Amino acid sequence: MQIVEVFLPLDTGSGIPIEPEIIEGIVGGLADRFGGATAFTRAPADGLWKQGATMQKDRILIIEVMVSELDQGWWKKYRTKLEREFEQDEVLIRVTSCRTI
Repeated sequence: MQIVEVFLPLDTGSGIPIEPEIIEGIVGGLADRFGGATAFTRAPADGLWKQGATMQKDRILIIEVMVSELDQGWWKKYRTKLEREFEQDEVLIRVTSCRTI
């Protein structure tokens, strides 16, 4: 099994908040495709990263999906789609191997 985590920004690159319905559609679409998805929505997480000498900040939401087979090509295309739609230089998608007990 693999856990795929999508670090989804809650604002576009130009600072416009993303509508909750769009986020719900993303989570619902992933759940429909993979049989389930978990969105950690209680409070947005704050992401910080350094770009040159400047500290940047993002509000993010993490969505987890468990898959038995990882289709890297699909996830790369999906990441590119999210980056384009949300005006982001990069949307982080992280994969971790796991076992269920």
